[in-house]
Amino acid sequence: MRPESPFCPALVAWGNAWLAGHVGLDEAVDHAETVGGPAVVGAVSLRGYLADLRSDGLTELRLALPAPGDPLGLSGPPEFNSAAIDAGEAVVAVLPERCLGLVPSPDLRGSSYVGVRLAVHESRPARHDLPSMAEAEQELSAAIRSATEALTAVDGPAQDRPDQLGRAGGELAPGYPGRAHRLSALAARLAAVLRMADERGLTSGQIATRGAALRELDRAVRRALVAAHHAIFEPLRNQ
Repeated sequence: MRPESPFCPALVAWGNAWLAGHVGLDEAVDHAETVGGPAVVGAVSLRGYLADLRSDGLTELRLALPAPGDPLGLSGPPEFNSAAIDAGEAVVAVLPERCLGLVPSPDLRGSSYVGVRLAVHESRPARHDLPSMAEAEQELSAAIRSATEALTAVDGPAQDRPDQLGRAGGELAPGYPGRAHRLSALAARLAAVLRMADERGLTSGQIATRGAALRELDRAVRRALVAAHHAIFEPLRNQ
């Protein structure tokens, strides 16, 4: 799986909406599987696995969107971090006495079957240095300004603008505040722009200039998506 496959964001958004009582388990799993196809954890369906975790005291799902050199949302151990970075995404299930890390990979069991297989790792408690929505919004705004200045100074092949991309994902589930919905949608559209960026026709200096701007924007986009997907519980944490 790669970050452009938003299975983990969908699982976190709809899983947390289920845990908060806004949707049922069936609806949550249906939305996650609409993104990636049928999901299994070992020999157990995702629906059955989540029900078992709930019985064990599951309180929330945390999103990790790491990249090499930026383990966003990860706190170890190394085996889990490495698998999550390779996948570009992961989910941390928070239970009373432990945390579990879920890392997706394509489940290809035939020419026509496409689904998701989740590997389970031991995980450490969620990091507390993740951005709030306010912090993520400020970082994203600064990164957009910086990237715009850098990219407009570089002549190269025309790139698609965000308003030409149509729907780019980023939808959250019921129960999330409107601010989180807006932040997630903006970050998802910018992520689509980043995926479409290429370096054809640029000099090495232009590539370096644009690459630095895009890396900064990529980091801000991932932090915004993580903050938005955790926002359903943010008011409770601040009480």
